Amino acid sequence: MFDCFYPDEIQESTYGINFDTLYKEGYRGLIFDIDNTLVPHGAPADSRAIALFTHLKEMGYQCCLLSNNQIDRVEMFNRDVQVHFIENAHKPSIKNYLAAMERMGTDRSNTIFIGDQLFTDVWGAKRAGIRNILVKPIHPKEEIQIVLKRYLEKIVLFFYNRKVGK
Repeated sequence: MFDCFYPDEIQESTYGINFDTLYKEGYRGLIFDIDNTLVPHGAPADSRAIALFTHLKEMGYQCCLLSNNQIDRVEMFNRDVQVHFIENAHKPSIKNYLAAMERMGTDRSNTIFIGDQLFTDVWGAKRAGIRNILVKPIHPKEEIQIVLKRYLEKIVLFFYNRKVGK
């Protein structure tokens, strides 16, 4: 019933994902949500995010930020990481997932999406045919519309965990 919202994988944090292994598996493009995936909501890129993107680019990954935020927010974060980005993405619409892959020169078979929300990030990635990794939100302080969605996410994740036997 909720399968369209089930993530392909769940990790505690973006910073705990083994990107070296994913690269060895043939993945070359990484699409990231920003808020509560890489930094707390509204925060600039911190030293951990800067180090992550430096490492990813050195490995050979192409990276793109895909955010429903406006350009000022996305540019502020991207100032220190310097990757492709698409603002006002209208996730879960697939249009900008596809545009992100085009900018990176990747395709569905070698791209992964990393985000913290089921109904925008994961659902959009699944609709676009991209492997996805759901990460737990970095910080509990969120906008009210996201707080409300988190209650619905708990229901979906309950059924997901039953299905995968957790």
